[in-house]
Amino acid sequence: MGKIIAVANQKGGVGKTTTAVSLSAYLAEQGKRTLLVDADPQGNASSGVGVQAGRRTLYEALLMQCELGDTIEKTALDRLSVCPSDIRLAGAEIELIEMDRREYRMRAALGQVKEQYDFIIIDCPPSLGLLTINALTAAQSVLIPIQTEYYALEGVTALMDTVRRVRHSLNTALEIEGVLLTMYDGRTNLSLQVAAQVKKHFKKQVFRTVIPRNVRLGEAPSHGEPISRYDPRSQGGLAYAALAAEVIKNNR
Repeated sequence: MGKIIAVANQKGGVGKTTTAVSLSAYLAEQGKRTLLVDADPQGNASSGVGVQAGRRTLYEALLMQCELGDTIEKTALDRLSVCPSDIRLAGAEIELIEMDRREYRMRAALGQVKEQYDFIIIDCPPSLGLLTINALTAAQSVLIPIQTEYYALEGVTALMDTVRRVRHSLNTALEIEGVLLTMYDGRTNLSLQVAAQVKKHFKKQVFRTVIPRNVRLGEAPSHGEPISRYDPRSQGGLAYAALAAEVIKNNR
């Protein structure tokens, strides 16, 4: 039965979608049946694996206009599939407000396909709105990317408060999968200082794997390929391969 991991941080530009896409791809490369769920109306996770949203997307599944299984698209990787999204999903934030059990829509949708996958990775939008709440309610754990730059911990307090509220009232089983340091440059004192600060704050919850600042990671989405296909030997590719191995090991 699939382990559901939400990749969340309401602060933009921290490598959240890059992490969701790259982790999903390398889980698939390492033999795990993986579903990437694009819960961001920008649809970047979908295009990042070369899939354009069709008539049926996560939006229709959340509004129960179709089964989630009807939205799933294959990717170029044998074991990686994606539930795509596009700008239509932005309307779900408004339409779900007046619906019964609105926080549980994603959990119900994923429950239809959960047993078909080893891992389900949800790319959350850069906000703490109803879509992110749905993802955290559906997930068993949350992975938090934090960039090693100024104000790295800015906003993380709000995210952790949201996680605690979800755990208290909606999903008592929700855990922290881990905190991931991204955009790391070991040549700068700033990266070293921020990394030390994050490790002091989160202690053993920080992944051993650190994602370096890497041009190839930025180029891959424009080619519609995850880094595992675009340049697996790049520093970014090797780092995300190591992250996938770490996640697999932690979930044995």
